[in-house]
Amino acid sequence: MIYIESQTLSGCRVSHSLRGSYGVRIETTMLSQEQLTSSHECERAWIEIDLAALAANTRSLRQWLAPTTELLAVVKADAYGHGALTVAQTVLAHGATWLGVATIPEGIALRQAGITAPILVLGSVNLPVQVQMMAQWQLQPTLSTPKQALIFSDYADRLREPLDVHLMIDTGMSRLGCPWQDAVGFVQFVQRLPHLRIQGIYSHFASADDPDASLMRQQQAYFEQVWEQISALGLGPVRRHMANSAATLANRSSHYDMVRIGLSLYGVYPASHLRGVVPLRPVMQVRSRITLLKEIPAGTGISYGHQFIAPQPMKIAVVGIGYADGVPRLLSNKLEVLVQGKRLRQVGAITMDQLMIDVSDMDGLQEGDVVTLLGEDGGDCLTVETWAEALGTITWEILCGFKNRLPRIPVS
Repeated sequence: MIYIESQTLSGCRVSHSLRGSYGVRIETTMLSQEQLTSSHECERAWIEIDLAALAANTRSLRQWLAPTTELLAVVKADAYGHGALTVAQTVLAHGATWLGVATIPEGIALRQAGITAPILVLGSVNLPVQVQMMAQWQLQPTLSTPKQALIFSDYADRLREPLDVHLMIDTGMSRLGCPWQDAVGFVQFVQRLPHLRIQGIYSHFASADDPDASLMRQQQAYFEQVWEQISALGLGPVRRHMANSAATLANRSSHYDMVRIGLSLYGVYPASHLRGVVPLRPVMQVRSRITLLKEIPAGTGISYGHQFIAPQPMKIAVVGIGYADGVPRLLSNKLEVLVQGKRLRQVGAITMDQLMIDVSDMDGLQEGDVVTLLGEDGGDCLTVETWAEALGTITWEILCGFKNRLPRIPVS
């Protein structure tokens, strides 16, 4: 006989029985509709966003800067997978004054949510309809060419107010930006356009996270050479900015009027030699649940392709998260997880929605128990750096890879 006990929120317990011979007792709790839609208890996997850590990181980075240097928080790619709106609200409350996005829709979403801080679009914009959208939502563009400047100026002719723009100077990244050798002429060209107002002039380091700082110094020298000539043009107040997270930590002379910080806000150091320059705490923790426990005999293959064969009888747990959620398949048989503070190995190929772990040495586990893939549990911690090292990639890619079907749960 199976006994099922259900409990309503009012505390009334109702017992049900089903025919069978398993002899198990199951207790279920009925949740309200509000709880069902707001609680992560019903989720197979989720991401916790530690707002206290995010706030502390923002304050630490703010204190590292001179009082006159502003902090632009880079919240592109859904704030590196952390949730752009929640991150924007938190960092603006703790020292950031600007936001940086990659695309117009990212900026519009923040404006629609009530964010009023200046927003710089770091990507390239070329179409008149895009200019109209940026003007409507008060987003500041990055201009790299005279052609772009003319497109913006032609549209701004219809407006009562000039459009604020930032000019990008390519000092060695070879991505966006006017070549630094032509930068003075480019600035003069934009300066003559009656409907554009230069708010910033900036560049981007190509290797600020490299312990060898020679390329960073060269780029900075080009930028300062350009600025020395530009400063004589009578532009008025213009923000100079060049430093990303790595340069902010490694090279205080590159801070200028503003820094653009992304990765470090989220508690990840851009390189091992920069660890500890300022205190940072990881903001993201990735968790899932055990969905099934089973025992398998020796010689049993696990998952697609039988990449792992059980060397002896094993107890395995199926976990409700996979590569469609952002756990790279290339981590198969390399991944470790935490369950009740103990490190366990993942076995077999990671599948689209699930992965398997070896729980042979664990007693008392149940379906529904929490599995930590990234973050802390029981005094131990699994880091995004470990994943990146195992995959031969960068931490940025790991953080941005977690999909939207994983709800972001703010915690503090």
